[in-house]
Amino acid sequence: MFYYISGKVTAMDANLAVIDANGVGYALHTTSTSQADLKMGESGKLFTYNVIREDCFDLYGFSTLGEKRCFELLLSVSGVGPKAALAILSSTTPEGLAMSILAEDEKALTMAQGIGKKIAQRVILELKDKMGKDAAGLSGGVRLTKGAKAVGTDITSDAVAALMVLGYSQSEISVALRDIDLASQPLEQVIRLALRQLAR
Repeated sequence: MFYYISGKVTAMDANLAVIDANGVGYALHTTSTSQADLKMGESGKLFTYNVIREDCFDLYGFSTLGEKRCFELLLSVSGVGPKAALAILSSTTPEGLAMSILAEDEKALTMAQGIGKKIAQRVILELKDKMGKDAAGLSGGVRLTKGAKAVGTDITSDAVAALMVLGYSQSEISVALRDIDLASQPLEQVIRLALRQLAR
């Protein structure tokens, strides 16, 4: 329904921001990361996700599309609702979430308020399974820069898998990784550089 809402930030509370867009105040549930990008009284923009049920019409807002995609992906995990997904993304960045899933680091996920060991394990199991299916096939088709070496393509496969966790398509990932020297940088830096390319 709404893709994003842009306007003056008129109120903020714990995980909530109100944006006045042409005289209408939209209350958006948001992560602490996205909230940190907003300033009271100044113009702000949040990409939205709508939750519409019989008993509610809630808007969720994110400062980046990557964070919104992570939220949507977390909602696809059985037992994870909007509040749990918001809590996870308030305790980590999208790339941090991807790294936690790749490393099967459930402790990093249980740092989020209200997230127990069982939910953390389910998030890791279901999302790692989703990303693993396509990552191997795509990583072989990613063109490296001239100075890079495709040694075992471990970094490539892991970077592809992490970006898939963030909800990016195979074509988007291939373009984003094409000009990054994958052989000389750690995985986390490769993901950061790719996210910068994807944000353009």
